[in-house]
Amino acid sequence: MKFKILLFVVLLGVSFASGSYGASDNEPGKKRILVVSSYHSDYIWSRDTNNGFSAAMLKFGYFDNKNQIAEYTKNNYVETSMAVVRKVWMNSKRKTSTSEREEASLEIYKIAGEFNPDLIFLGDDNAANFVGRKFLDTDVPVVFWGVNNNPVKYGLIESKARPGHNVTGVYQSGYFAEGLELLKTISPELKTFAVLTVNTPTGRSHHKAIQHLYRKGVLPLNLVEVVATNDYEEWKKRALELQNKVDAFYVANNSGLKDKEGNYVPTEVVADWYVSHINKPEATVGTLAKQGLLCAAIDAGYNQGYEAVIMAHDILANGANPATYAARSPKRGPLIVNKRRAEMLGITLTEEMGIEEYVD
Repeated sequence: MKFKILLFVVLLGVSFASGSYGASDNEPGKKRILVVSSYHSDYIWSRDTNNGFSAAMLKFGYFDNKNQIAEYTKNNYVETSMAVVRKVWMNSKRKTSTSEREEASLEIYKIAGEFNPDLIFLGDDNAANFVGRKFLDTDVPVVFWGVNNNPVKYGLIESKARPGHNVTGVYQSGYFAEGLELLKTISPELKTFAVLTVNTPTGRSHHKAIQHLYRKGVLPLNLVEVVATNDYEEWKKRALELQNKVDAFYVANNSGLKDKEGNYVPTEVVADWYVSHINKPEATVGTLAKQGLLCAAIDAGYNQGYEAVIMAHDILANGANPATYAARSPKRGPLIVNKRRAEMLGITLTEEMGIEEYVD
C-alpha cells in the first residue's frame, strides 16, 4: 500500500513538472468547474457557502435558472448553457486523521484529472491544505474560500496582497473580538471567559487567533483557559468544570468531536448538550448561534461562497491573473443573538444593544 501511494505521489510530481495540468481540450465556450468541499452536505456551513456560491453562479450566468441550483445542490453536478459544474466532498469533519484526508485528496486529484477543469474551487481549510498543494503552480487557476485567518499558512500564496502562484481566494477574518464585544454588551457584568474548541485545523486556528487578540489587549474580557480536544467526554467534562471558574465562554468550534467508540458526534448533538448543561453566556461562530448558542459576529458562509465566485468570474471571463489577484475577506455578516438562549439565561434584550439579527 505504501509503495502504491509513493508511486502515485511520484506521478503527481511528474504531472506538476510538466506544467500542463489544464483544460486544453475542453468544449469551446463551456467552462468546466470543479468544486471541492472540505466537509459534508448537511453541515450548516456547507449549506451557507453553497447558497452564496449558487447565487453568484446564477448572477454571472454559469447557472441558467434556480432549477439548476437545485439540481447541482442535490446531485453535485449540473451542466448548463455556460458551464459543467461538479462538486466533490472530503468529509473531513468525520475523516479526521491525516491519512484519511490524504487518501481523499488523492482520489480528488484523480477525479480532477478525468474531469479536466478550467478552474477549481476549494472550500475551507482541509481542501486548501490537502488538495490545494497538488495543484500549486499548475495551469489550472484555483480559488479558495473559508480559509481561517491567514491564508498564507498553507504555502499556496506568498502574501495576501500578491499571491504569486495560480491560487487566490477568500479567507475568514474571524470576528472574535466583535463577538465578545457583543457578549459584553448583552451582559455587561462579565469579566472572564474560557475558550471551548475542537483540536482540528479550524479549531486550532480559532483559538490561536483569540489568544493572539488577548495578548494584544483588544478583548473586552480576560481569557482564563483554552480547552481544545477531540474527545467528546473530555470536552463536556471540561465545560462543566470551567463554568464554575469563568463568567462566560467562547465556543470556537464543536465539529470533529468523537465519542467513546470513536464515532463522529454531530454538531447538533453537541450544541443540544451544551445549552442543556451550561448556564453561562457565550459568544460563538455564526453556525453555532443558529444551533442554539447565544451570540455571534457572523463571518458569513454565504459571503464566502459568493465572493469566491466573483473572483473566479474575473479569472475565467476577464483574464485576471491569480498570481496578482489579492486574496480578500468579505464584509462581516450581522451581529446575531439567539432569542431562546437569551431567555434561557435570563437575559433581557434591548434595541440599544446593537443586535442586527435574531434567531430562534
